[in-house]
Amino acid sequence: MADEKPPRQDHLRARPGRKANENAAHSSVQVLDRSLKLLELVAGGDGAALTDLADQSGMAPSTVHRLLTALSGHGMVAHDAETGAWTIGLKAFEIGNAFLRFRKLGTISRPFLKQLMERSGETANIGIEDGGDVVFISQVESHAPMRAFFRPGRRGPVHASGIGKAILSTWSQPAIESLFASRPLPRFTENTRDTLPRLLTDLAAIRTRGFSVDDEEHTLGMRCLAAPIFNEYGEAIAGISVSGPAVRLQDGRLEELGPVVKAAADGLTRAIGGQR
Repeated sequence: MADEKPPRQDHLRARPGRKANENAAHSSVQVLDRSLKLLELVAGGDGAALTDLADQSGMAPSTVHRLLTALSGHGMVAHDAETGAWTIGLKAFEIGNAFLRFRKLGTISRPFLKQLMERSGETANIGIEDGGDVVFISQVESHAPMRAFFRPGRRGPVHASGIGKAILSTWSQPAIESLFASRPLPRFTENTRDTLPRLLTDLAAIRTRGFSVDDEEHTLGMRCLAAPIFNEYGEAIAGISVSGPAVRLQDGRLEELGPVVKAAADGLTRAIGGQR
């Protein structure tokens, strides 16, 4: 009788199971937690040595060095080769500055939103562009029983919203083409600008008049007017809008409110130290 061959080991190798995946996820969270702890320690001083950070964090110096090196690669911390000190990096400063800028915008915009709501009778909004989406950050609701409402933090498509198109209208054509090179232009209604040529034509008209119109392009029965808000470098960082039912925001009303929305955007731009 021929000897039986032992089973091939590669067929017996166990596949990574749920436990292994959970362990990997836990390890990743632990690394992130330690990295953020180090970032806080670095930010709290004027330059810290690796050994001091190890003592303060309770981590091994080798672990601290590995994590700091990774953070440095993302610009979150910087290392002075002469003194050996670790300081906060430019990218961390940019992130913190962005938070302060939008927190400032949310605070300063309130009287403008309230005035715009009272002048128009419709819900007034502030939103920013983020990764091809519009994110609503502040709002003053209309007192009308039937009104628009966007929860702060809600995202919407940049090509099918008044604020999104107002911001896009300030971009160069190559920048717009680059944004939509790898992302679709979903059609929500028959009015959606769902092709690049159609969107570019609309953006050209927005540049001419100074405000955008969302003509039931995302939600049937809802219209919106918006204008861009600029920072100190003349870059559009946000938009202000009024949104409401199409039965109230008819063509004549849009023509009347367009300059009002643009004036609110210009006033808010000046209030935050920006310029067109």
